[in-house]
Amino acid sequence: MTLAEARAAIAAGADLNAFISLSRESGTGTVVAIKDLVDVRGAVTTGGGAILKGEPAAADAQVVRRIREAGGVVVGKTNLHEWAYGVTSNNPHHGAVRNPHDRERVSGGSSGGSAVAVAAGMCDWALGSDTGGSIRIPAALCGVVGFKPTVGTVDLEGVIPLSRTLDTLGPLAPDVRSAALAMEQMSELRGLLPDRGRPLAELRVAVARGWADGVDATTRTAWDAATRGLPEIDLPDRLAMGAAGLTILLVEAAAHHRRWVEEMPDRYGADVLELLRAGLRLERHEYSMALYEQSRLRERAEQALAGWDAVVCPTTRIVAPPIGAGYERADLTGHTRPFNTTGQPVIVLPVPSPGLPVGLQVVGHFGEEERLVEVALALEAAWGGRPDPTQADLPSGMPGWTMPP
Repeated sequence: MTLAEARAAIAAGADLNAFISLSRESGTGTVVAIKDLVDVRGAVTTGGGAILKGEPAAADAQVVRRIREAGGVVVGKTNLHEWAYGVTSNNPHHGAVRNPHDRERVSGGSSGGSAVAVAAGMCDWALGSDTGGSIRIPAALCGVVGFKPTVGTVDLEGVIPLSRTLDTLGPLAPDVRSAALAMEQMSELRGLLPDRGRPLAELRVAVARGWADGVDATTRTAWDAATRGLPEIDLPDRLAMGAAGLTILLVEAAAHHRRWVEEMPDRYGADVLELLRAGLRLERHEYSMALYEQSRLRERAEQALAGWDAVVCPTTRIVAPPIGAGYERADLTGHTRPFNTTGQPVIVLPVPSPGLPVGLQVVGHFGEEERLVEVALALEAAWGGRPDPTQADLPSGMPGWTMPP
């Protein structure tokens, strides 16, 4: 893809509201969209909020420097759930990001703009962040591949934090191969693609017992078809895994935003402000116990995977809900947050669905991205491709920037 082709696709799909700003860069290379949580030299970093001053970043974040050194060019900054603290990307300051498969439905969050940019062909791949599911949820709802690496894999310098204990950067891409190459562009990982991958029959892949209970009808149909014949294993209690991560997130996010919440609460959306205030009410001992529980759960999760290459589980309990409709937060985060707690690498793959997109999580061993990629490639081949979104034909009108010398 060229920058001109990417910009034409962005203009054609302007109603999707995937971008906050566009670059005026020139040159050739892999066209990458950057979540507007990450500094790009010459561009304003908004975090999806309305608080930061409108001053362009003086330097690229470390991850963007790596992308450029690997031959990437930046097409723009993608829209997101405010401060990366939500799962819909219904942003009160920059507009709701619309799902390209049904424009009246959410894209998922918080990396909704990044997922839509990939699904609508606006870039070769896009950078997202994941603290409680923010890469994997929009990947699943928009029908693309999302790759959350082991926590700590990608440098977070120049990235607005949400929870430093849990924050992770990763790519969203059209397929597993593209996602693996993107991960190599943005990190020190190399050799993620096997020279000769093994077929699924030669890999030990299981499904998480009981984790598909309570999913909606569309997700259930897709799950049953994709996982038929795979053995089941027990993972640690899903609710306990999620609870520890949620406490850590609430406390650390509130600590970062405390001054702004006290001085300018009116500049937050209602949902984000409610979460931040909830974090401020938590006691220090609750946070300490959550960190202790996190270490125990990480060990138990690794023990559960002993003897297996990967385990498959749902990403969300529901397909993309309508914009503005009520939903249970756990319907979108209940299956993703556990693996932020444990820090394990996860790749979300789209699977054949009778309706809106459904994506399943493939969970690997801590620090073993190469093995996870091999499993994901085999499952991708077994499960088939992804649906093509319908694109609008409307002009673009977001602000642009020119990268300074």
